[in-house]
Amino acid sequence: MKFKRLADYLAKLEQTNSRLAITEILAALFDQADGQEVAQICYLSQGRLGPRFANTEFNLAEKLMVRVLAKAYGQEEKEIRKAYQQKGDLGDLVQLYDQQEKSKPLSVSQVYQQLEIIAQEGGGGSVERKINQLASLLSGLESQSAKFVVRITLGKLRLGFSDLTILDALSWLVAGNKSKREVVEEAYNIRADAGYIAQVVKEKGLQGLEKLTVSLGVPVMPALCQRLGTTEEIITKMAPRQAFAPSSGRGVQEEAMVAVEPKYDGTRLQIHFGPQQTVIFTRNLENVAAMFPDLVAALGKELKAKSVILDGEAIGYDPQTSRFLPFQETIKRKRKYEVGATSKEIPLKYFCFDILFYNGQSWLKKPFRQRRRLLEQVLPKSNQTIMLSPQIVTADPERLRCYHDEQIAKGLEGVVIKKWSAPYEPGRRGFTWVKLKSEKGKKGAGLTDTLDCVVMGYYHGRGKRAAFGIGAFLVGARHGQEFLTVSKIGTGLTDNQWREMKRRCRGTELIKMPRNYQVDKNLFPDVWCEPKIVVEIEADNITRSPIHTAQYALRFPRLIRFRDDKDAFQATSLAELKKLYELQK
Repeated sequence: MKFKRLADYLAKLEQTNSRLAITEILAALFDQADGQEVAQICYLSQGRLGPRFANTEFNLAEKLMVRVLAKAYGQEEKEIRKAYQQKGDLGDLVQLYDQQEKSKPLSVSQVYQQLEIIAQEGGGGSVERKINQLASLLSGLESQSAKFVVRITLGKLRLGFSDLTILDALSWLVAGNKSKREVVEEAYNIRADAGYIAQVVKEKGLQGLEKLTVSLGVPVMPALCQRLGTTEEIITKMAPRQAFAPSSGRGVQEEAMVAVEPKYDGTRLQIHFGPQQTVIFTRNLENVAAMFPDLVAALGKELKAKSVILDGEAIGYDPQTSRFLPFQETIKRKRKYEVGATSKEIPLKYFCFDILFYNGQSWLKKPFRQRRRLLEQVLPKSNQTIMLSPQIVTADPERLRCYHDEQIAKGLEGVVIKKWSAPYEPGRRGFTWVKLKSEKGKKGAGLTDTLDCVVMGYYHGRGKRAAFGIGAFLVGARHGQEFLTVSKIGTGLTDNQWREMKRRCRGTELIKMPRNYQVDKNLFPDVWCEPKIVVEIEADNITRSPIHTAQYALRFPRLIRFRDDKDAFQATSLAELKKLYELQK
């Protein structure tokens, strides 16, 4: 496929608001590409050169792109900057300067390969080489293609869809509708690489997905927790008492048990350890092994295995008192610079609560009781860094409640309850895992949990906040690929939090409302933001709302923290919001 043809499809996607229409356009695009091209198109259409965990970056800022355009089209840099101030989009400038016909249109693979070379440039003189190579590439593309290449390299493609829309499009490709989405998503949850999944479907059909299994070095989508209101409800739903039939035997009796573990207020990490590589993934699939050299070093000393994939939570602690640090301190470890000094300042313990892969074999389908016994063999009790998460196994609501209260007394968030007989369910939020952070009926907030909301825009400040440049911000919940408003927050932040919010918003500001936002015109913010900032919000309760597009609103909302470990598509969903509303009752 010629890249010009891909650019035509990207232009269609840019002008399309309907989620169903976007799915159909992607399916038609995939139908015209071969297997390798489909994978490349999946990455390029999201402004990347690989899956999210590949960490491939161009490192080309807007100032450098001005130099690229000047070199590509023989213009003065000051003229490029002036035009940019008027247009607000460097990609749109290409059509002002490029009026020449191209005799030999490049293919998708040719453009992709040249972009890979540019991204991989490093060392002395690499900036100049990148500028020269990208300028040469742009000058060989017709204007619309060049526009999208500029946006891709700047990370500003903004077509408004994620991997999940690609999974819908693959179902549409093979079935003409979304009926095969669950099959495709099940494969993606085991191997979270939309490009690879698309290539398999294109070359081998859905039957090709049947052989996919866990692969060391490729993230598995983490299992997620559901919410229930009380310990009695949890036991009734997760450990049915009829399994205690006297004639059923011990094995069936285990079916009626749940494992209860502390809920740590740290950062969720999935560790892949093997003889040739060690990678560590966050819940949003970013490879952060370089940020945690202490964990990497401990793995080689504290694991009894040749290769494993572990699921757990890393939490900072004070080496003087051994007390756990709050999330805001732990998340400081997630940085690219001064890693060594920070690791000494904030040491970590990694509490492992599941094992997905062991010595070359997937353990996803094994019941949790077997995975736990394997973990006890893999993690010696003498470990100092890679620790086995403590747990109790019970079917008694009162014992569960007491254990929950013990964790709260220790300063932890609460507990996670797991069905003792269940397999690991990647990416699922069923009732095999349930979190209990605060019990219904206790004094305090009516909600049983906080919400992770997306910052959709902000309002200019007045009075004292005029100095901050922000006086309130609009947050929303996720509904499929769209974001619906749930609250306008203008109180409850410290001066430092207001400054930090403005700093974060500054890098995401947009002129127009994103196509996947639904906002009542009376709530339009002064400045729109890309869906990149996730904040944890606490509220007294949730009420019905005629103005917020989620149809629910937060009463007395307050900012708890920024969730740098989550992306927008891991924010609280509309279904979860409704569940929390019901749990208030």
